[in-house]
Amino acid sequence: MLRTVFALLRLTLLCGPALFIGTALAQSSEPVITLRSSAVIVVPAPTSAPPASGHVPVQLPDTWDAPSSPGPSSGAARVAWYRLDFATPSARTGIPSDGRLLAAYIPRACSNLEVYLNGELLHSGGRMTEPVTRNCYRSQLVALPADLLLADGNRLDIQVAGFPQNRVTGRQRVGGLSPVRIGPFGLLQRQHEAQIFWNVTVAQVIAATLSLIGLVMLALAWTRRLGYAVYFGLLSLGWALVSTRLWWRDIPLAHHAVEVATSILFVPLAVCGVLFVLRYCGVRSRRLDVLLWSQCLLMPAVLLAAAPERLFVTASACYAVLAAEFILAVVYFLVRAWGTRRRDFFFMGPILALAALAIAAEVGVQLGHIDVPRVQMIHFAIPLLFVALALRLAQSFARTLADAEDARRELEQRVAEISAQIERNFSHLAEARVEQVAEKERKRIAADLHDDLGAKLLTIVHTSDNERISTLAREALEEMRLSVRGIAGKPVHLTDALADWRAETVQRLGDAGIEVEWQGAEPATPRTLAARSYVQTTRVLREATSNLIKHSGASRAIVSCSVDEDFQLVIRDNGRGIPLELDGRLDRGHGMASMKNRAKQMQGQCLVESGPGYGTVIRLTLPL
Repeated sequence: MLRTVFALLRLTLLCGPALFIGTALAQSSEPVITLRSSAVIVVPAPTSAPPASGHVPVQLPDTWDAPSSPGPSSGAARVAWYRLDFATPSARTGIPSDGRLLAAYIPRACSNLEVYLNGELLHSGGRMTEPVTRNCYRSQLVALPADLLLADGNRLDIQVAGFPQNRVTGRQRVGGLSPVRIGPFGLLQRQHEAQIFWNVTVAQVIAATLSLIGLVMLALAWTRRLGYAVYFGLLSLGWALVSTRLWWRDIPLAHHAVEVATSILFVPLAVCGVLFVLRYCGVRSRRLDVLLWSQCLLMPAVLLAAAPERLFVTASACYAVLAAEFILAVVYFLVRAWGTRRRDFFFMGPILALAALAIAAEVGVQLGHIDVPRVQMIHFAIPLLFVALALRLAQSFARTLADAEDARRELEQRVAEISAQIERNFSHLAEARVEQVAEKERKRIAADLHDDLGAKLLTIVHTSDNERISTLAREALEEMRLSVRGIAGKPVHLTDALADWRAETVQRLGDAGIEVEWQGAEPATPRTLAARSYVQTTRVLREATSNLIKHSGASRAIVSCSVDEDFQLVIRDNGRGIPLELDGRLDRGHGMASMKNRAKQMQGQCLVESGPGYGTVIRLTLPL
């Protein structure tokens, strides 16, 4: 099963490079020689001229990863000389030479090389001693001058300085030489530029993009307190830093220090990747965080303590552990998202799954199950997934921001409503406070009237020898008591009010010689009148009774009361009615205006119906 998966990954990784290289070759029918048979000799240090003897035959590509390889198997940087014999394309194919410039295209020579044609130095990739120039990710194109080429029997000597597999942390940087192509300069230049573009230029562009994304994510995490954005920002910046080894050729450090430092940088990157996945799905565990971050001390200590000749094995073990942790985190995320967050499963799931697949493919490359691709897919496949993740996170943040904005507007509306309610409550409290103060003041005034003025009027009633003065004092005392009752504000039971009104009205009309009939039933349920309504109704009834006695000339009156939704009081007499000359001017006399105004003050109405010879009807209607 594992071999089947690695076979599929191998097909995926190789189809891209093979596609553009195969297309470049298929579009041209020009002659290209591919040199695969070579002779090699290993020497302890770089030399300025090709060795004359001591070579053994090898087949290209030659990679210094097997014990039987002619390349160095141990020690620091070593040098191997490769000797290739070739004839010019015109001599091999029978096509006459047209004088165009020829070139040697070397897809891979790791870490550095020098090229000699028939004993003459044509090209140098940089330093051949520590720190060796690192050209493992760069192809080499060497022009072959026509004046150095022979019609037949040309010799190409390539001096390669590199490191065996046990002294590197990735198979992409193992020393060796690929097959060499000889052909027209223009054709090979296109292949050379394509490989440089994919291996170096694309990686530089993506690194710059990742740096920008990382800074944006860190700024977002700082302003919005998003935990997962911190780890994603650090992961993006860290990958951009690690990818500098693809184009930084002359690093001023020894090979072993560069390899160890690169491996150490991958540890916090992997930890940030795992924590990003866990934080995004809402998992927070202090113990798990401590275990993950402790690897940033443990694994570097293991790498630093490992013997130089066991660097590859140690680094591969560390990579396998980190890859397993990330894959487990992705699996956990997919399971959790499938159960609770389906949208994240369908959006983030494929991206994280592809990232885990690419990491698994890289592990397969390091373990030798997949050949090292000419175009380093892992170096821009993972960053492209980072970009996709960043777009997804930006979309998620935009949606969250929109939801937060909606929530803010809703909160503002709610706050406005609550503020208005508070203002209304405050207004009601203020009114209640004013009412309390007014009530207190009314009670004080009522008490003063009752205690002072009432006592004096009562004294006049009982001590005055003048009957008129006593009568006026008695009437004033009754009015004062009525006013005090209204000012005090104590509600009056409707039954008690009806009894008071009946007693007073019957007495006054009886004293005036007018027969009176009181019609009314007790209310079905206990009802009350506000003190002010009681006072105003009493005065309306007194005014109506006074008018009936003074102006109606009636001998009989009927007073009826009814209680329903409203309280209605009707006073009828059989008097002469209101004269025609007063028609239309009822509000100007007989106290009609005062009765109507008092009714309006109680939110009711007072209607007067009359005609000459038909008596008068006064209807008072008040809401309860």
